[in-house]
Amino acid sequence: MTINSLPKVELHLHLEGGAPPAFIKGLAKEKKLDISGIFNEDGSYRFTDFWNFLKVYEAACTTLQRPEDFYRLTLAVLEESAKNGVVYSETFLSPDFCGGRDVGAWREYLHAIQEAADKAQATMGITLKGIVTCIRHFGPEKARQTARCAAETAGDFIVGFGIAGDEKIGKPKDYLWSFDAAREAGLRITAHAGEWGGPESVREAIHDLGAERIGHGVRAIEDLALVDEIAEKGIVLEVCPGSNVALGIYPSFRKHPIGEFYNRDVKVTISTDDPPFFHTTMAREYDMLNRAFDWDEGVFDKIARTSLDAAFCDADTKARILKTLEQGHA
Repeated sequence: MTINSLPKVELHLHLEGGAPPAFIKGLAKEKKLDISGIFNEDGSYRFTDFWNFLKVYEAACTTLQRPEDFYRLTLAVLEESAKNGVVYSETFLSPDFCGGRDVGAWREYLHAIQEAADKAQATMGITLKGIVTCIRHFGPEKARQTARCAAETAGDFIVGFGIAGDEKIGKPKDYLWSFDAAREAGLRITAHAGEWGGPESVREAIHDLGAERIGHGVRAIEDLALVDEIAEKGIVLEVCPGSNVALGIYPSFRKHPIGEFYNRDVKVTISTDDPPFFHTTMAREYDMLNRAFDWDEGVFDKIARTSLDAAFCDADTKARILKTLEQGHA
């Protein structure tokens, strides 16, 4: 068995960000939308930096207008994940893009996404759960509406709540009402931090929002006292090395701090973030990390188990996925 064929658990994947460019192009053609400016000549997504990426991402989302679109999107994304050995995935879902944060409309979109997830589990052997995510640069008031959508649909499929978007807008504590509402509904908490914000953004997400997982979190490496705190508290980092390299936060996988985090006993996991945007897959992440740090099958097995332990799903689902991991690493 090769490293990249091992069974994998992914905790940090944006559903819309997983949309293959050809899929978005097809939807645009169906709906007679001209978004040709977001593609390169070879058909890939075109953007210059993170902030331009956000605009391109939101332009791509304009093609996703109906629950049926999200049904098709979910199947397309899960097909690609399953092809790369992912057996369990948690995906960020934004009611901002699914019914404009209206609870009734959100339920319709969510039903379509769940239907697709059920089909993928039956036909591809991949299990999906959802984390409702507010968009930081849309502001605290819209985040409250998103939190209401999350609280109203918390359960077997919707298992967590988080925040994504431009870290340079506002402070984590500005969104505390939304996180408290989600927590009261039984949802687990994650937060994007320490990607474009420095280590202080990670500290604020932990202290002010009570995040038990941090999306990215890599800039924490600039404050070793914070790294020690993260390790001691067992906070999990949802690390997306390929994304960080593609966006220029680090020049290469070899220069990426995931190796140092791992060596300092921080619970690290591996994810793709927005894979077609960043020209990556989970198999490629494994391959590149193997090359950069000479990690063997034992390291990747440990990381997969750390990821499953950190997953927000129920105990029965974890037990089922664990059997798959054990069989795959046997």
